[in-house]
Amino acid sequence: MLQSKIPQGYKSVLGLYDTQSAIELIKRTFQDSLSAVLNLKRVSAPLFVNPADGMNDNLNGVERPVSFDSPATGVTAEVVHSLAKWKRYALYRYGFHTGRGLYTDMNAIRRDEELDNLHSIYVDQWDWEKVIDPAERTRQTLETTVTAIADSINYTLAVVKAKYPNLGVSLCRDVTFVTAQELCDRYPDKTPKQREYLFVKEHRTVFIIGIGGVLSDGQPHDGRAPDYDDWTLNGDLMFYNELLDCAFEISSMGVRVDPPAMLRQLELSGCMDRAQLPFHRMLLDGTLPQTIGGGIGQSRLCMLLLGKAHIGEVQSSLWDPHTIEVCQNAGVTLL
Repeated sequence: MLQSKIPQGYKSVLGLYDTQSAIELIKRTFQDSLSAVLNLKRVSAPLFVNPADGMNDNLNGVERPVSFDSPATGVTAEVVHSLAKWKRYALYRYGFHTGRGLYTDMNAIRRDEELDNLHSIYVDQWDWEKVIDPAERTRQTLETTVTAIADSINYTLAVVKAKYPNLGVSLCRDVTFVTAQELCDRYPDKTPKQREYLFVKEHRTVFIIGIGGVLSDGQPHDGRAPDYDDWTLNGDLMFYNELLDCAFEISSMGVRVDPPAMLRQLELSGCMDRAQLPFHRMLLDGTLPQTIGGGIGQSRLCMLLLGKAHIGEVQSSLWDPHTIEVCQNAGVTLL
């Protein structure tokens, strides 16, 4: 069971008013930088989808989506978990060409999320997706894109610290790339989360490649839906969080599945029935473009760059009694 913990002696550098101003500055600066370096255009996105279209993100396959009936449409809609699949369809529908992409503000409800310093039932992130040539489905494309995102994060930190020089946050600009299998080989007696912590604490800024597939120990590094990321060309971008002494995930992303990769992963996951859904049929028959994409946590980024101890300091959500008590006792204000 995850639980919130506030570090001894923690006190936010910024008060409530300055925190709100800083959040606005971070979001405006980062999305402008991200769209520039990746050649992205902002689009509007859905809050809910028709599950019969196969557009919702199934995450690890056990999380329950929030659903509601809509008498006017005759549909029982699902609040999105993310826009991982919708974005690829949108690139096709809007006529985006190779080398161009989109980003959007994604808001979601993950009702089954355990709550702690980094996790909330409310999720806000920049979801982005970009059309690539089939020949660009390579590790080099993945690493180049990850580096560009990390550069945008460091640029945003510099802008924020210029306005709020008392912030003591520092990040490593250089990304260390490592595969999940290499972490398994390096720390064979550790759990995946322990491997992440040890490696990220040593290297500070890390991208772990290859999440979803089974490793040599018979287990995946972490769960990943089988029908958007290619498990051999995806991963998580993490920074070492000095305040919380943890590996702090900012982004999950990857080169997306082509037809062979999706069929292989659907079969491995026992989800071959999804191949008959509209989204999956469009992918398998070559209608949808080849893409790379991911999500970047908005509250996560604000929390990291502002040196906050709890995600509730940068977003409004619902919290369990334990979290409320711990934060009250530590003088931490939850929005």
